[in-house]
Amino acid sequence: MKKIFEILLIPLFLISLFYFSSKNKSNNIKKDKSTILQMCGCYEVTFNYTETFVFSEDSAYVPSPNKKETIYEWVDLVEDNDKIVLQHILQTSSDTDAFVIKHWRQDWQYEDQNLYTFHVNNKWIYNLLNKNDVRGKWSQKVYQIDDMPRYSGVGSWIHYDGISYWESTADAPLARRENMIRSDYNVLNRRNRVQITDYGWLHEQDNKKIYRTDLSDNVIAMEKGYNTYARVDNDKCKLAEDWWATHYKKWKYVRDYWNKRLDLNKDLSIDLDNNSITLYNKLSKLEKDSIKPLIVDKIIRDYIIE
Repeated sequence: MKKIFEILLIPLFLISLFYFSSKNKSNNIKKDKSTILQMCGCYEVTFNYTETFVFSEDSAYVPSPNKKETIYEWVDLVEDNDKIVLQHILQTSSDTDAFVIKHWRQDWQYEDQNLYTFHVNNKWIYNLLNKNDVRGKWSQKVYQIDDMPRYSGVGSWIHYDGISYWESTADAPLARRENMIRSDYNVLNRRNRVQITDYGWLHEQDNKKIYRTDLSDNVIAMEKGYNTYARVDNDKCKLAEDWWATHYKKWKYVRDYWNKRLDLNKDLSIDLDNNSITLYNKLSKLEKDSIKPLIVDKIIRDYIIE
């Protein structure tokens, strides 16, 4: 009788184990999502970058100048379903005549297996990740101002001792802030840390500037990035918020096209050399009556090498 009772207890134990495991996973996802959503709102942002170590063998090597810049940024929640989409809108100051421009975008997805890794020369390689390698983790996919890919990484949100942070390492193109001043590296290997703070959130970076060839990666320098997002009253981002409300529809069409192309799960190459006008400028200059999916799709397709 005792043996029969013990046998009956086994499935009950397994059911309980499954129940508590599923409940714990659900709670973890909710905690992660609520943490990501804390990045929404209006922020006074300070960008800080400085080169820390030089490995270049060029005796005439000149490090990049230190960069410090303060702007305002409106971070808008665009989607909150199977993925969380946060769009950044840059506003140069809190003045009523400040300049506003669409900035970067970050998409977050739980246990995401589909990743595009930057290679070199405007080419991204599609990678299907192993399910075990992404279990419990979130992908952060960062997109440029024209919504073409920039970099993607996978990591776990860590909540410990009152601190919440996420880390990953990912290759990216030459930093936008150095497009006009540097040509001696073509890959920025980024160690990204996103951390929620008492003032808002922090984007901390430890980057390697790499010159990549078919044969090797040569690290020429390392760089520290320390970008603080200090939460301020939403009224300070009114211009950015209003601008985004006016232009949202067009950029939704742009996102939809890129999503369709990336969902093909095949390598992506962008042709910038034969396009004298940037994709962002072409899209920005669309007349109001030209903001239609087919027209937007045609503009973007001209930049893609199939």
